[in-house]
Amino acid sequence: MMSRPGEGVSSEDFEFAALSEARNYRAKLLEDFSAYLRGGVLEVGAGIGQITKELSKVRSIHRLLSIEPDPSFCERIRFNLPHHELVEGTIADLEAGGDWNAILSINVLEHIEQDEKELAEYSRVLHRTNGALCLFVPARPEIYAPIDKDFGHFRRYTRVELKRKLERNGFQIVKLRYYNLAGYFAWWLSFCLLKNRAFNVSAVRLFDRAVFPVVHALESHVCPPPFGQSLLAIALAK
Repeated sequence: MMSRPGEGVSSEDFEFAALSEARNYRAKLLEDFSAYLRGGVLEVGAGIGQITKELSKVRSIHRLLSIEPDPSFCERIRFNLPHHELVEGTIADLEAGGDWNAILSINVLEHIEQDEKELAEYSRVLHRTNGALCLFVPARPEIYAPIDKDFGHFRRYTRVELKRKLERNGFQIVKLRYYNLAGYFAWWLSFCLLKNRAFNVSAVRLFDRAVFPVVHALESHVCPPPFGQSLLAIALAK
């Protein structure tokens, strides 16, 4: 059984342990962004490099640079991907210059208290190429749970709020939709109603293999959901 955050294991490890089981989820998410992941790509908030490893296989990406502020996470990336280009810090620590065609930010913005300042930095970096921001964040404040606080999440977003913040900070929205309707109810049940403070890795694996592929197919090809566990955005710097 997994212990709770604060009992010898960091909350980030719970997030990463669950993500490691979410193979279909990771693959489909990168597929949804794939048309814009080309040329020079910045990965903001690389964590321990789980998405980084997948990005390194994308042939349309000619240069991939990851940014991660946590020194211990950077150490793990350097161990697993010793030749990968990595900046230990934030987007503000990125050296001037460079033509970046896209920024990928997955489950990062909610960790940043001044999120609009972060979006403005993304816009500044992408402005020269009219590059794309590929953004993925937790959605719906009504399912903000104790585990969100454990993970250091300042907020969960609504579609209206994210649209307003993107447009106010120099982006033109190409796509903005809720993501994973079934996950909304699973999150509410497990973390809001039952007050669980850790992922059940077996349940994550089952959801990823049996439920998510069907949900994603329906949401992508039949009808976008009216709400969901997350929000996916693609926006171009003006």
